[in-house]
Amino acid sequence: MNVKNRTIFENDNLLILRGIDTASIDAIYQDPPFNSNRTYEAPIGSDAAGAAFKDSWALSDLDNAWHGELAEREPALYHALSAAEFTHGKPMKAYLIMMGVRMLEMHRILKPTGTIYVHCDDTAVHYLKVMMDSIFGKDNFRNEIIWQRTVTRKGNLTKGLARDCDIILRYTKSSNFVWNPEAVTIPYDLENLDEKTKKQYRYVEPETGRLFRYSEITAPIQEPLSNRTYELMGVVRTWRWTKERMQAEIETGRIVQTRPGNIPRYKRYLDEQKGRMLNNVWVDISNLTPKSKERVGYPTQKPLALLERLIAASTRPGDMVLDPFCGCATTCIAAERLQRGWIGIDISPKAVELVKLRLQTEGLSEQGGILGEVIHRTDIPKRSDFSEAGRTQVETRQYRTHKHTLFGLQEGKCNGCQVLFPFRNMTVDHLLAKSRGGTDYFDNLQLLCGACNSMKGSGTQEQLIKRLKSEGILR
Repeated sequence: MNVKNRTIFENDNLLILRGIDTASIDAIYQDPPFNSNRTYEAPIGSDAAGAAFKDSWALSDLDNAWHGELAEREPALYHALSAAEFTHGKPMKAYLIMMGVRMLEMHRILKPTGTIYVHCDDTAVHYLKVMMDSIFGKDNFRNEIIWQRTVTRKGNLTKGLARDCDIILRYTKSSNFVWNPEAVTIPYDLENLDEKTKKQYRYVEPETGRLFRYSEITAPIQEPLSNRTYELMGVVRTWRWTKERMQAEIETGRIVQTRPGNIPRYKRYLDEQKGRMLNNVWVDISNLTPKSKERVGYPTQKPLALLERLIAASTRPGDMVLDPFCGCATTCIAAERLQRGWIGIDISPKAVELVKLRLQTEGLSEQGGILGEVIHRTDIPKRSDFSEAGRTQVETRQYRTHKHTLFGLQEGKCNGCQVLFPFRNMTVDHLLAKSRGGTDYFDNLQLLCGACNSMKGSGTQEQLIKRLKSEGILR
């Protein structure tokens, strides 16, 4: 791993992601922009004052090379994202391309046993799922977690339903992933039991008031075992435990016979159970209020309890967690509290201030066993999983070729017939042929499909357009 624990990068996260070693991260949580078409600012006087970001997107916001990179590496995905332009407009396509090039890098740096969580809302979740299915594989989709932020009805509901939930997409890198079910098991609330649990644990100890249910103690096997087949309370069966263990349980009152001749059963108390495992709808973690102690004023801050649950479910102590849009650093704080390593990335210098402040507030700055203080970096890490020569080759091939940039500028369309084509079917061509004095400079280059390139030959671009119009291909 080429980045140390407790590092906050202040830079464009795409640049940082490209500099992190392959398969070095155990879990990624990201709370990216939602394409909400809003501008967020932390209130003056709050710890996060000065933090702001614009969550609206246009194709002009993008590096044109990103189009070509996506089209080359994930051609089917690029066409799916292009379809979003027709159904939702160019801002959605721009947002998805911005997310797509970053998601490719997140897939690369995630370990085979790793998990990624993408926090979003209903603005773009369905498009993001198409993207995630393409990059991570539809078979590696695990859950769509519905987090209900509040149970309070708000707004005018005469024309619809309240929109008070977020969606968290959970994907893994492979079928061999880390999963800790105890992290999503919550203790029973004995004062507010659901009907199913009340029905199961319907018996009450008269002296203590403890709720319990009866469970079977016959052996779950077909062939009798000699040391487990015996008479117990006048009943001969093959039992779950040995006779000595059964006798000990009888003496403590845990094995009882409700009626003479009935098969003895075991008392299982509700207050001894681990709890109830959650499904994919979470209503037990409320969003932060303006008066919440952990609130720092960051516009889209999420509760620590939510991040701790996600991290605990998909990592082990000592694992490395990454948040590429770390904002007020809630992911970093949650990872620290759970004794996981962490890396945060944010374009704003406020993220560094906030993580240091929150570590102090949580009493984690001087905690034993933690590696040093917070590392603040503005540079781009250098990957250690290939040589410098290999780095140059990879960056030239994947990230900064003329073809990628031209593909973006032309929005995937041939500069002759104006038809959308896959990246591989495009050819770099000179607007003015070299035989006519044209140069190899970028402003004299374009992309043409094979048919248009053949039609143009050594002629001029004007001649190509004129011929396309004469044949009714262009209007």
